Amino acid sequence: MNKICALVIFTFSISLFSFSQLNVFPTNWWVGMKHNKIQLLVQREEGNQFPDKIISSTNYAGVSILKTTLQENKRYATIDIVIAATAKVGIASFTISAPQSKEKINFNFELKKKREGRGTAFAQGVNSKDFIYLLMPERFSNGDKSNDIVDRMLDQTLDRDSIYLRHGGDLQGVINHVDYLKNLGVTTLWMTPVIENNQPNRTEHGYAFTNHYSIDPRLGGAEAYKRLSDELHKNGMKLIQDAVYNHVGHKHILFTDPPAKSWWHQWDKFTKTSYKDQPLFDPYASKADFKISQDGWFTEQMPDWNHANHDVEKFLIQHAIWSVEEFGVDGWRIDTYVYNDLHFMNRCNQALMNEYPKMTMFGETWLHGVPSQAYFVENNINAPFKSNLQAATDFQTLFYGINPALNEKFGWTEGVNKLYNTLAFDYLYKDPTRNVIFLDNHDLPRSFTNFGEDFAKMKMAFSWLLTCRGIPQMYYGAEVLMKGGTNPDGWVRLDFPGGWEGDFKNAFTGENLNPEEQNMQDHIKTLANYRKNSSALQTGKMMQYVPKDGLYVYFRYDNKQTIMCIMNTSEEDKQIKFGDYAERTKNIKIAKDILSGNIIEDNFAIPAKTMWVLELGK
Repeated sequence: MNKICALVIFTFSISLFSFSQLNVFPTNWWVGMKHNKIQLLVQREEGNQFPDKIISSTNYAGVSILKTTLQENKRYATIDIVIAATAKVGIASFTISAPQSKEKINFNFELKKKREGRGTAFAQGVNSKDFIYLLMPERFSNGDKSNDIVDRMLDQTLDRDSIYLRHGGDLQGVINHVDYLKNLGVTTLWMTPVIENNQPNRTEHGYAFTNHYSIDPRLGGAEAYKRLSDELHKNGMKLIQDAVYNHVGHKHILFTDPPAKSWWHQWDKFTKTSYKDQPLFDPYASKADFKISQDGWFTEQMPDWNHANHDVEKFLIQHAIWSVEEFGVDGWRIDTYVYNDLHFMNRCNQALMNEYPKMTMFGETWLHGVPSQAYFVENNINAPFKSNLQAATDFQTLFYGINPALNEKFGWTEGVNKLYNTLAFDYLYKDPTRNVIFLDNHDLPRSFTNFGEDFAKMKMAFSWLLTCRGIPQMYYGAEVLMKGGTNPDGWVRLDFPGGWEGDFKNAFTGENLNPEEQNMQDHIKTLANYRKNSSALQTGKMMQYVPKDGLYVYFRYDNKQTIMCIMNTSEEDKQIKFGDYAERTKNIKIAKDILSGNIIEDNFAIPAKTMWVLELGK
């Protein structure tokens, strides 16, 4: 009889104490963090809701609850907590209950030891000493065939003959070739996003997140991402994460059934951003144009976050800090920067810098004109809004610099004069050396295609990239002259040769590369590895001379070293005398050609369509 009563009581207690399947974001936190006020977003399983009035509790020492809030959508609740400096590593148990209901919902939340205690250097920041390599992990190398197709994912495609379908590249493939990147002279890896993109199609690019706290399993998941981060750091290299604050994929778990309508920008009918930056700073702009620029959706499949919602702000800032700590990230590239709420971005940037003082961030600023670009970063402009973003992806030195320098005939404002003029606007930036300069990326025509498949121009472009002020970044495959235009964009996102078993051409080993491809790879490797030990190219000052008849000369220098860069964009050889540049060449009679190793004596001719990089006094 007593056993029967005990069983009844035990069964009744279970019905009152529910271990529901909950999603909790963030999935964990750390003790000893400066950012110790955390908002937990708790999501009940589909078909279940929280009661109308709820409270939450925890007995974990050092963790206190500020408030518990039921969201408009009753599947969700937020719990604001404080993690005291005295809190210890462990598992905190939380209980959500309701005065009018006997049901209690329990969940656990882990407090971890900070990554810095594990002996892995991270959050180092990226600066002008670095050389960034941008790759798409889905198109770089297939290191693990077992994750090519994952059953639970909506996109079940696998076809390398299609430019849109998945090809099977993954993080293990990148890990397998860290030594290749290091030998090439690369110091920093930036990948297009690795966060889960559980969309029905076009998932190769990674920019349509569907769960912020899940690394895409087709890339190998969180463990593979951690292994890659550790492998880079073991080799003295760095990791940049691609952040997307502006939008998500339309299958995102917080969009398909949102905590509240106000989490997303709502329109009576689909309204796309105008892709115009001017309304954000134009003193004559209409409020309507401003709203469309900032609040319009990027595409119909990419819903737009409402950064004015404080819960959204907390969710995104916490995820940023969580990513850096969880995966050992060093730098942050921010996608579609200008379409975000800029005041929100300042707060988000500051939160990262508060937690990680060396952390650096650069934003995508696909704009036209140096003043437009400078507005969105730390600048010397007297404007009502002041950005704290450290740097930009420098589209200006690409669109109005190196591209016309090599593709246009020389003129008063044409050709290489455009490069000279664009750099002359550097006075607008607080620190132009933080800008990331590049020749192409995943959204632009391949540089070799852009330069008309002209090998001489390509070599000149990379000589400029690795010697100009700023942080150089190259796009995967440029070193072996990969081709492709953006109509459609899949043609600039083809597979890296040698990344798949059976590839005829292998850029990792050099097998079956033609002479020009091998030469280009050697050209970059020589100059990039020289740059690793050149104080003048890494952190030196810059001086440029007014171009004359297609000849452009600039210097990188400090008190240890002077590098003379001579770009001859004309169709004729040009005579060079050190004395013509006396401010930087006083008493110089000889120089060393860094790429060929030849000693160059004063009064020499530089061939047409050639760029030389000379170390003076050698």
